[in-house]
Amino acid sequence: MSASHDPRQAPVPSSSPSGNDDAARPVIKVTGVVLRRASDGCVLTVRKRGTSMFMFPGGKPEAGETPEETGIREVREELGIELSAAELEPVGEWHSDAANEPGHGLHSHVFISTVALTQTPVPAAEIEELRWQPLDDMEDVEDLAPLARWYALPTVRGTQS
Repeated sequence: MSASHDPRQAPVPSSSPSGNDDAARPVIKVTGVVLRRASDGCVLTVRKRGTSMFMFPGGKPEAGETPEETGIREVREELGIELSAAELEPVGEWHSDAANEPGHGLHSHVFISTVALTQTPVPAAEIEELRWQPLDDMEDVEDLAPLARWYALPTVRGTQS
């Protein structure tokens, strides 16, 4: 694994399109969970109602939740999938641009489930659409959230090869 994809090391926060750093813009804390399909290793991305970008299932923490607890709760609420902490491995922690909130930064914790999915989940809560994303050529997928496109999926791809 290269140093730039080391999941234990968060890169320096990215700059916003206006050139401001994270200290000058609101930052949203989120947890995302990478779920792989057993048949081909594609990962599940979701599009929330009223948005155009695909991202990992997950969301914002409730008071007192750890990033792991947030991921477990959000996957249950959004997809009806029960995960345990033992089934999650950290992928990384990053600062990036928020996909659906212009002018906001994102501080993300991303986990991968060690249990591959054998069935397609059913979208619930605010999830409007599901899409299976191959790990190859994701850099060309313009409606893939920056966190997934530039940080988490390249890291996942690097650990799969």
